[in-house]
Amino acid sequence: MRVVIAGGHGQIALLLERMLAERGDQPVGLVRNPDHVADLEQVGAEAVVLDLEHASVGELAEVLDGADAVVFAAGGGPNSGAARKETVDKNAAVLLAEAAEQAGVRRYLMVSSMGTEQADPDSDDIFQVYLRAKQAADDDLRRRDLDWTVVRPGRLTDAEGSHQIQVGTLERGEIPRADVAATLLAALHTPETIGKTFDVLTGSHDIKEVLQSL
Repeated sequence: MRVVIAGGHGQIALLLERMLAERGDQPVGLVRNPDHVADLEQVGAEAVVLDLEHASVGELAEVLDGADAVVFAAGGGPNSGAARKETVDKNAAVLLAEAAEQAGVRRYLMVSSMGTEQADPDSDDIFQVYLRAKQAADDDLRRRDLDWTVVRPGRLTDAEGSHQIQVGTLERGEIPRADVAATLLAALHTPETIGKTFDVLTGSHDIKEVLQSL
């Protein structure tokens, strides 16, 4: 399986790329900074340098040619301003969906966030701006004729993954990045996740079994 990951140098993306490579799949990470190419190659991924804030649909569609799935794991970053929440967290996700449609790639996994539907519509607080951008990107994806899945993790930690999760509409909690990556990997191979939006936190059930029950 050839999987193209937007935000390929992010922590979750690097974990997912390593997992895909270890399975014998072909992870392809999109990065803006050429200095990040070596980090992707170290985990077994192919790196493509492409700035999603300035790329066209056609340019991105060329990269997606021959892919089996795309994963949106990009973000403006915790220290970015409101403008990059719009250009990365929202617009780049929409761009990836448009390019996937043009390239004929049906499978799209979105890494979103818990709490998007509770975002304050009037607040200038940067986290509220972020949540609104993620909600808009999720809404755009759900309107498309793609085999989409929206995964909404809670607070991310660097703890060792347990492969034990809970999914659904959940109260606030946390989850290791490693378990988010493992959830994305499993979702790629679990048809029951198509057309589903779910929160994911650390829990007490095996990832694959939980996703098959959706």
